[in-house]
Amino acid sequence: MNRITEFFRGVAREMRKVSWPKRKELTRYTVVVLSTVVIMALFFAVVDLGISELIRLVVE
Repeated sequence: MNRITEFFRGVAREMRKVSWPKRKELTRYTVVVLSTVVIMALFFAVVDLGISELIRLVVE
């Protein structure tokens, strides 16, 4: 039980050392991540549509 308690105390000590992002940084990073996800989703949707059309042309 003592090892578990010491582990969580160590975790708490390390968490105090973490440099957390400010609100402005966090907002900027969130916008970057979301826009990247949307762009990649659109890219793969277009590629998927193109491959599907090619396969449809070859099969017919």
